[in-house]
Amino acid sequence: MQNIVSSLKEQGATLVALTPQTENHSQTLVDKHKLTFDLLSDPGNAYASELGLRFVLDEGTKGVYEGFGLDIPSHNGDDSWSLPIPARLVVDGSGIVKTADIGLDYTHRPEPQKTVDDVRAL
Repeated sequence: MQNIVSSLKEQGATLVALTPQTENHSQTLVDKHKLTFDLLSDPGNAYASELGLRFVLDEGTKGVYEGFGLDIPSHNGDDSWSLPIPARLVVDGSGIVKTADIGLDYTHRPEPQKTVDDVRAL
C-alpha cells in the first residue's frame, strides 16, 4: 500500500491502516517498511468488532500459528486471540463508505491500484 500513497494524495485522499498490534510492534512495521501513512491502533480489535470485522481463532488455528512461532497475544497485547477480518474501505469526505472489499482469506486482497481507481471514481 505504501506504493500508492502519493497517487492517493494527488486525488486528495488519505491512506490509513488499522491494526490491533501494540505500539511497539506497529512501530517496528512502520520502520521496516518505511511507511508514510498512519497506522492506527485498535486495541483488542474493539473498532473492528463494532464494524463486524473481527474473528477469534479456533484452537486448531491457534496451534498452527504457534507452530510458526507467531505469538498473537504478544503482538496484540491481549489474550483474546482475535484478528481483524481483512478489509479495505474507501470512505468519502462526508464519512460514507463508497467501496468495501472484505474477505476472510487474508491471502486474497485487492491490488493497491484498485484502491486508487476506487478513489478516482468518487
